[in-house]
Amino acid sequence: MPNTARSSDHRDYQRVPRVVTAMARDEEHGVTGTPHSHERAQLLYATQGLMRVRTDAGMWVLPPRRALWIPPGVVHHWTALSKVTMRTIYIAPDAARAFGDQCRVIEVSTLLRELILALLDEPIEYAIPGRGEYLAMLILSELAAAETVPIAIPWPRDRRLVAVCSAIMDDPGSSRNIEQWADEVGASARTLIRLFPKETGLHYRQWVQQVHLAEAFNRLAHGQSIGEIATALGYASPSAFSAMFRRILGKTPQHYLTEWRQPLTQRPA
Repeated sequence: MPNTARSSDHRDYQRVPRVVTAMARDEEHGVTGTPHSHERAQLLYATQGLMRVRTDAGMWVLPPRRALWIPPGVVHHWTALSKVTMRTIYIAPDAARAFGDQCRVIEVSTLLRELILALLDEPIEYAIPGRGEYLAMLILSELAAAETVPIAIPWPRDRRLVAVCSAIMDDPGSSRNIEQWADEVGASARTLIRLFPKETGLHYRQWVQQVHLAEAFNRLAHGQSIGEIATALGYASPSAFSAMFRRILGKTPQHYLTEWRQPLTQRPA
């Protein structure tokens, strides 16, 4: 029988004597979690809904069927950009080392989703040996095979670049060029061009495109058309916007829309 007495407090899962544990919680649109970290690594995942996650190093928007790998000890906080059904897992530090020490977005396969949901049907301290242990082992195996999705907004530390990046985040469709941003923050365009890859690992245009992707996911989730999004973000046409989207993610905005509208299974999320 499913375990219906599970806690929705992440602190209750950090020292459970099991390598993998699973937690379920639902959040309403607009709810923001307080900054926190975990003793364990976390795969932050929602079966439905859109989340934005931020750390000192960057920001990520998680579309449906994608999850964020968060290593142990990384301070982060999330915001629900729509109603969210969070189905997340925590992994003991020793096992987590195999998956890297940087945050990254991964594809959640149908199998990984079903394994996570199945583990939620088991007691938090599932029997060893037993079904829960086998599910946990399969989750680790599937996670190792998961593809990384190139969605990330790295965050700088230089105060001038922070000012520019904050302004772009506040107005993703701004038509200002880097020369105009430079004038606004009291730096030369050449300085900003040099700082972007140094501080974020991305050139200016690449960084802006990541902001556009994040804003596009938010707008898609709230029902805006591709044409409306292209106009809001300053693209000359929907096809120009879609070409940028596909070049970075390998899929068109329409692909994501179609995917989100097709439930993976009839199993409750």
